[in-house]
Amino acid sequence: MAVQSVTDATFEAEVLRSELPVLVDLYADWCQPCKQVSPIVEQVAKELAGKIKVVKVDVDSSPMVAQTFRAQSIPMLLVIAEGRVVQHHVGALDKPGILRLLEPVMPRAAAEVRPEELALWLTQGKALPVDIRDAASYARYRIPSAIHVPASELASRVEELQPFDGRIRVLYGRSEEAKEWSEKLQTDGVQVGFLAGGFLHWEADGLEVERG
Repeated sequence: MAVQSVTDATFEAEVLRSELPVLVDLYADWCQPCKQVSPIVEQVAKELAGKIKVVKVDVDSSPMVAQTFRAQSIPMLLVIAEGRVVQHHVGALDKPGILRLLEPVMPRAAAEVRPEELALWLTQGKALPVDIRDAASYARYRIPSAIHVPASELASRVEELQPFDGRIRVLYGRSEEAKEWSEKLQTDGVQVGFLAGGFLHWEADGLEVERG
């Protein structure tokens, strides 16, 4: 079972003492928004099995847990690591939102660059974004100062990806595609990073976008 049911009696052992970070879904059977969130939580649990633990707590049958976290409104999602709350959210949340909630406790790939990190590196002149989307998408809007190297041309334009000017190249577009290309290029000896969450994550975080 991907999502484990936890009660007042088992919460400390299963959640607070867990070696893995835990996503806690506080819900009730009568709560309609909870029913919307539940299958998304199940999906996240299956995809991240072994990296995080996912549990659900019925606030009606486990009032002590509900009281401890002041769950006056549900659904409430908690991210708990090493016995302390790292993140929390009240209300329904979509899958990208849940994944963002889990980011602080997720293991990172060596070449992964988070949006806030890339934004800082850009101000420090330490990075050059590389847009691997199609030409039309790049022309509409992009990360400021980004160069355009479509995914189909990455293998033939590796010279542009070398940090000859001291700036690490950070690929972005669709997150998984950028990650796959980063790993492939690194295998070939080209040290490039990739933007976690892709361009959509950059936009969702309200970071600067260059248009036209």
